[in-house]
Amino acid sequence: LLRGGTVVGAREIAMLAAVGCSDAAVWRKPRVGVLSTGDELVQPGEALAPAKIYDSNAPAIAAALDENGCEAIRLGALRDDEALLSVGIQRAFEICDALILSGGTSKGAGDLTYRIVGQLGRPGIVVHGVALKPGKPLCLAVCDGKPIVVLPGFPTSAMFTFHDIVAPVLRILAGLPERAERSLAARVPVRIASELGRTEFVMVALAAAENGLVAHPVGKGSGAVTAFSQADGFVTIDALADSMSAGTTTTVQLFSSHVRVPDLVIMGSHCIGLDAVIGELSRQGRSARVLALGSLGGLTALQRGECDIAPIHLMDPKGGAYNQPFLSEGMRLIPGWQRMQGFVFRKGDKRFECKALAASIEAALDDKTCVMVNRNQGAGTRTLIDGLLKGARPTGYWNQPRSHNAVAAAIAQGRADWGVAIKPVADALSLGFIPLGAEHYDFAVLESSRSVAAITAFEEALSKSHRALRVLGFVPS
Repeated sequence: LLRGGTVVGAREIAMLAAVGCSDAAVWRKPRVGVLSTGDELVQPGEALAPAKIYDSNAPAIAAALDENGCEAIRLGALRDDEALLSVGIQRAFEICDALILSGGTSKGAGDLTYRIVGQLGRPGIVVHGVALKPGKPLCLAVCDGKPIVVLPGFPTSAMFTFHDIVAPVLRILAGLPERAERSLAARVPVRIASELGRTEFVMVALAAAENGLVAHPVGKGSGAVTAFSQADGFVTIDALADSMSAGTTTTVQLFSSHVRVPDLVIMGSHCIGLDAVIGELSRQGRSARVLALGSLGGLTALQRGECDIAPIHLMDPKGGAYNQPFLSEGMRLIPGWQRMQGFVFRKGDKRFECKALAASIEAALDDKTCVMVNRNQGAGTRTLIDGLLKGARPTGYWNQPRSHNAVAAAIAQGRADWGVAIKPVADALSLGFIPLGAEHYDFAVLESSRSVAAITAFEEALSKSHRALRVLGFVPS
């Protein structure tokens, strides 16, 4: 009636009942413990103190276990205390069929997990470190017949190593067949640098271009967790290659079989006001993907035909005009809104409180312990920052996130002391704000765009969003 490897659901149970079968031998779902480690971890829903981060690994791993036929046993998070970790890991080992931990795989003085795991049973650790990026510190062990995995603490590393190395083993334990991977071919529009000696996985977002699908990198690095929400899949760079050349047609391994190329691809400057417009567009039944590449990156992508709309806020230093001077032939501008940029800091910081902009910049540069948070190259805000610094490279200069939200969060959490961001995000986190100046945030499009109907819908959504934009603190054009 049912072959081995069949997942038993409502239809299968109905079939068994119809032939009078009251029970059947099945594979029991493996009980897999999920335990996070690290002094810095806070559980989602709790208040986030300075220098703390939310534990995003445990919920993601638990969901991935469910997708692969296992029962996830959430065991919380433990501090980096050897006695506490020893007791917690031993208890988890005893009650579960397998155990997945995250964090504590690196061979540093503060990373205790892998040393404790090595003492749980024989043979102990069988692999510690793999030639993958992200994911190098992966630790694999078998202790008295039970598999134990210590995933890297960085979210991207943890998820890639889970899906590439751990999930296939768990599916065998669950009696499931191999995953049916789905892939497709797409062109990489930019050169992607890589490190010789390690196979590298690079997350990409798909967009339709005139000559086929384009796979645009959406973020690299072990901690780029937000890139997962933007990515459709990943491309693989061989360990013997130092890059993937621009224009390469390669295979994209998809994260899901339900990939839909959006109606609009928007690449360029980041602004929270854009969320209001995208929300209105969604209510019209249209989808959009937004990638924060910075104003210049967006214009370049638009010129190459890789996106439909490029949000920009670039000022011509000669005449002071915004955006129009930067358009290439064949582009036009959709007016957006005005927004206030400013110097952002934590309220109560005496170095900046009640001071003018010039005095605050001077105070920040004079204090070597004062840490800034910058913006990514190509961003309009980065141009403003470099103008303020006049060639200086203060501490934190090379910390270059892609959004205003990330800048404000770094300051609010105490990871940085100052940065430049728009007023609405500063207000949202109750940060101090010294105005730098109002700027125009507009949208560049191609006059002969292939997505005329979708762009028209975007303009209508923009018009309908004026009230929401004013509530956020913007001034619609």
